[in-house]
Amino acid sequence: MYRHDVDPELAPVNGRKRSPRPQRTHRDVADELRSRIRSGVLRPGQRMPTQAKLADEFGVERGAVRQALRILQAEELLADVSKGSPAIVAPGPGGHRTGAEAGPQPTMVALGPRITAAFAAPRVAVDALCLTSVSLTLAIGEPLCQIHAGRTKPASVNVRVLLPSSDIRLAFPAAVDASAAGRLQRDWLVNRNAQAQVLRHNLEALRATHGIDVNVSFRALPFTPPVKLYLLNGAEALFAYYTLTRREREIGQESLELYDVQGTRSMLFPFARGAGLRDTTFVEQSRLWFDALWGTISSELRFAD
Repeated sequence: MYRHDVDPELAPVNGRKRSPRPQRTHRDVADELRSRIRSGVLRPGQRMPTQAKLADEFGVERGAVRQALRILQAEELLADVSKGSPAIVAPGPGGHRTGAEAGPQPTMVALGPRITAAFAAPRVAVDALCLTSVSLTLAIGEPLCQIHAGRTKPASVNVRVLLPSSDIRLAFPAAVDASAAGRLQRDWLVNRNAQAQVLRHNLEALRATHGIDVNVSFRALPFTPPVKLYLLNGAEALFAYYTLTRREREIGQESLELYDVQGTRSMLFPFARGAGLRDTTFVEQSRLWFDALWGTISSELRFAD
């Protein structure tokens, strides 16, 4: 007969007594709320749940909730933290700036912090469309360091990347002297394959080292993308044009004159779901466009070429 005075958490299971769940601290609460803000689950300007509701959700005293909120206010992630009314998610330096508040920045300035913030979510979803995955590979470095240091640990990571197919002749980068086109194509292909495989290896290693459910997949486009696009956790879209310039670049032992792009310096324009109709619509339409390319005219990307 079951005794009603026994804590269900400690009730025997198969003859063994359950261990009590560890008590959460104010830092645990702060870490979870920080993750929700940085991943876009809680959006700039959105009012937080009441302290009573948060205390009930996390199973802690209200004092622990207040301490957690003060930590996030000090990090400029929250505003109007008081005992009287729920706090507000703030678009401060530590959080997402959206819409008109977030001006365009070069890829390597803007992408890294946003990828790191995306990896604070329990389930990470990153989609990318680009010429090579070099910017994404570099941007993944910081969240990987944070995972290996034990500061964050998503339950799953799902990354999809669309890259130009090796079966097409790239529109750009293009050699000014058409006779050098073949060498330039081979150089791009080697770079495309190397960066993609490094990205896949670094992410899939998390499965063995940290037990994270990781899925990394690539598909090939039958055209040269004129833009680059990153979609983060369904909450944010980062968009940039590939702008052509004429310059010289070393290819092997030879200097070639090219119509080239500087992908890592391309200016990324951020759009966030919930930051107004324009931004929300852009994120949603970008998702539909990416999914359509992934599921229709793209094909399996081959690394053997």
